[in-house]
Amino acid sequence: MPAATLPTPAKRPRAARPKVDAVLVDAVDVALSAAREAAEHPGDVGEHLAATMDADRLASHTFACTMRGYRGWHWTVTVARAPRSKTVTVCEVELLPGAEAILAPEWLPWSERLRPGDIGPGDVLPFRADDPRLVPGYTPTGDEEEDRVAIEELALARARVLSPEGRDEAAQRWYAGSRGPTTPGSVQAASDCGSCGFLVLLQGSLGQVFGVCANEWSEDDGRVVSLDHGCGAHSETDVEPHPTDWPDDAPVIDEMTVEIVDLGAQPAAAADATASAAASQTEPVLETESQAEPAVETASQTEPVVETKSQAESADDHDGVTGQAEMTLDDSVQETTSVETAAAGTTDDDAPEDDTSEGGSTVTGPTGTTGTDEGQDSASQGSVADA
Repeated sequence: MPAATLPTPAKRPRAARPKVDAVLVDAVDVALSAAREAAEHPGDVGEHLAATMDADRLASHTFACTMRGYRGWHWTVTVARAPRSKTVTVCEVELLPGAEAILAPEWLPWSERLRPGDIGPGDVLPFRADDPRLVPGYTPTGDEEEDRVAIEELALARARVLSPEGRDEAAQRWYAGSRGPTTPGSVQAASDCGSCGFLVLLQGSLGQVFGVCANEWSEDDGRVVSLDHGCGAHSETDVEPHPTDWPDDAPVIDEMTVEIVDLGAQPAAAADATASAAASQTEPVLETESQAEPAVETASQTEPVVETKSQAESADDHDGVTGQAEMTLDDSVQETTSVETAAAGTTDDDAPEDDTSEGGSTVTGPTGTTGTDEGQDSASQGSVADA
């Protein structure tokens, strides 16, 4: 029995490479001239890159493109010649993208190119009669009474309504979106929207799964949310009491102490200083008398005049001189002058004898003189005279 032999695979015919045409390959100047003529500016055509044979007596010359915005593009000039002819003919000139060229995205129709949120104020979508998401809302029957009940009483006046396909797409989109149960805020919420008092349910079959939030404190206010969605503004939830941030749980605030701030103290002091300066300028006589009589000023500071007054009253009882030696701290300059005049003619000469007498109690006058009880009148009057 002869041995079995495997069938030999049939050989595929190789595509014959086009024969290099020296006339076409050397036609660089012809191709360059054609590329510059097709370009907007002659400088948009760069250096020669390559020459390739596309078929017998058909070649392509490639030139770099130097136009701005066309990085990676190149000019392609196709040339050919007739059999047994040496004349080169330009077939076409094209600007083609290379491997690194920047290309526009693939063209899509407007219905596939638009995305939710692309419609802005003033934009209008074209009418789609074959929109699968809509179905006719009501088809008139021709009966006026039946059509009136359907349109006026049942409110079926819309030309088209949601189809089952459109309703399912909306429900899936809402449930999987940011108002569904899978958002981070909904997962952390203590209760869902189904038990919230701010939820307004939708009508129809969509109301079994969705509602509209009417809570102004919620980030979902005025938006469709699923019943198992949730947030922190639920009407029936509460938070545990937060511990105080103060260092003391029950801080003591002293509300009885009142701190008085006198905002007009400095202006008042300045006004008093101005008034004193004005008074000192308008009354130079009193200032001169106070400077000329330091004894009276000394007496007012040490307050010996009160003591002298009491002693002088006792002396006046013996001598019969009353009223002239009575002085107080508030007497005017005229009274002091009258006392000096009255005391000048009495016992000024007897003052030394009183100073040298022995025995008895001594009385100290405003000028520091001392005397016996018998010379009290002379000492008091002498002190006033010295003043």
